[in-house]
Amino acid sequence: MADDYYNILGIDKSASAAEIKKAYRKLAMKYHPDKTKGNKELEDKFKKISEAYAVLSDPEKRKQYDTYGSADFQQRYSQEDIFRNFDLGDILKEFGFGGGRGGFSASFGQAGPRGRSSGFSGGNPFFQNTGGGFGQQRAHPQTPGKDIEYEIPLTLEELIHGTKKTITISQGSATNAIEVRIPKGLTKGKKIRLAGKGEPSPHGGPAGNLYIKSKPVATGEFSIDGNDVVLNKTVKLTQALLGDKLEIPTPTGKTMNLTLPAGTKHKARMRLTGHGIPHMKGNGCGDLFVVINIDMPKKLTDKQKKIIQELKASGL
Repeated sequence: MADDYYNILGIDKSASAAEIKKAYRKLAMKYHPDKTKGNKELEDKFKKISEAYAVLSDPEKRKQYDTYGSADFQQRYSQEDIFRNFDLGDILKEFGFGGGRGGFSASFGQAGPRGRSSGFSGGNPFFQNTGGGFGQQRAHPQTPGKDIEYEIPLTLEELIHGTKKTITISQGSATNAIEVRIPKGLTKGKKIRLAGKGEPSPHGGPAGNLYIKSKPVATGEFSIDGNDVVLNKTVKLTQALLGDKLEIPTPTGKTMNLTLPAGTKHKARMRLTGHGIPHMKGNGCGDLFVVINIDMPKKLTDKQKKIIQELKASGL
């Protein structure tokens, strides 16, 4: 039966980061090998609480653990995955353990829970099995380099049809030009991944990834709202009152006829379905919304005033 990390630390699933750290500190003070004098059973206990803390103290690992459940998580993630980017030596130093006993590092090199490498020596993220003190001669993890995020301005035309862009980014000590294929529909909040185009790993691991994010740029009379496009259209008061036929430009350069109903209100939004920006997954397009702005005259001629007075008298 797979270990339940919450039970191991004696906390609820709703525990905050501070509560998780407090629970681990309490158990570490009790089961740290400097305290247990070579007791193998208690050393194994310490390994388990350290593994639980390595997962639950990391927001992303904790999210995966809560998503998949204990057994499935431990099938998906190796000990190396679990302890990646987790510096136990620095954490315990914060709790007051400045060094350790000779047998401690070696004992952590033995098989951990579920018969796998415990992640503390011999190719693990933390220790070389040197027989030295706790935390001595830690091996560098073969972690990937850092990811890079690059925000790129895109016009409405580029969002609709897709495009190619050449960007210049810094990758470690080098500056490189990279050609990027931008798919149609790369609207705000979406991004594409270029594997291995991020920062190089400082310790020989794989390079990080490059993520391209979209920064939509308003084009002419159109504004952009996700996959929808918005056009402001000004009409006369008589058009709004009596109704009319309007010619509306679309983002692709075509013109469409739009029926303006009689009695249309100021700021009314009228939809032209499917004339917006395509969705990245290929399932249709957003819409074109026409916002009606009624032009209220600031001055009236004498003739216009007379007509308005007659309308008033008629009850309009």
